[in-house]
Amino acid sequence: MRAMHISSDHPLLTRIVDDLATHGWSQHDVFLPAALSAALAADCRRREAEGELAPAAVGRGQAQEVREGIRGDHIRWLEPGESEPCDQYLQLMDSLREALNRGLFLGLEDFECHFALYPPGAFYRKHLDRFRDDDRRMVSAVIYLNEGWLPEHGGQLRMSLKDGVEHDVQPTSGCLVVFLSGEVPHEVLPANRERLSLTGWFRRRGNEPF
Repeated sequence: MRAMHISSDHPLLTRIVDDLATHGWSQHDVFLPAALSAALAADCRRREAEGELAPAAVGRGQAQEVREGIRGDHIRWLEPGESEPCDQYLQLMDSLREALNRGLFLGLEDFECHFALYPPGAFYRKHLDRFRDDDRRMVSAVIYLNEGWLPEHGGQLRMSLKDGVEHDVQPTSGCLVVFLSGEVPHEVLPANRERLSLTGWFRRRGNEPF
């Protein structure tokens, strides 16, 4: 696979920046090449088979706890250098980080993300991605890795937008959705088949003392 770093003024990245500035969210049904999406899905399943994914917790710090009545996904945080597909995805997200800084002056310093595997029936109740006591998360980015996904499989990302509008995103392979972390409440609806994604956040420097 070739390197995935692209220019911060690439038209696709510019469209995402414009969407965020205008609407606070952006959706692209075909963002990743099919080969990279498939490789990332295989990487996630390999990690699951090797026992690397763990039930996700809610909260942060010492207050974290696993609460399946709120969220039921299993996750594994990505670190650079673990696999070529993940490194290519992280490189692509760094291109998007540069575009967001260039177009919106957000001062984004890094990007954190994890695989999320939802077993059949699992869900994540409505929430915001920014913690009340930590304002570093500015922009959320979710890429879906599910081949052959149909609407009747469920598992949609439901975003609560302005004026009471709800928008559902089908978690089809290669689809990217980006939104402002502190402004778009969202939830993951239950699915009747396994659901894979990479979920991440672009972060600025926080207000906590050094």
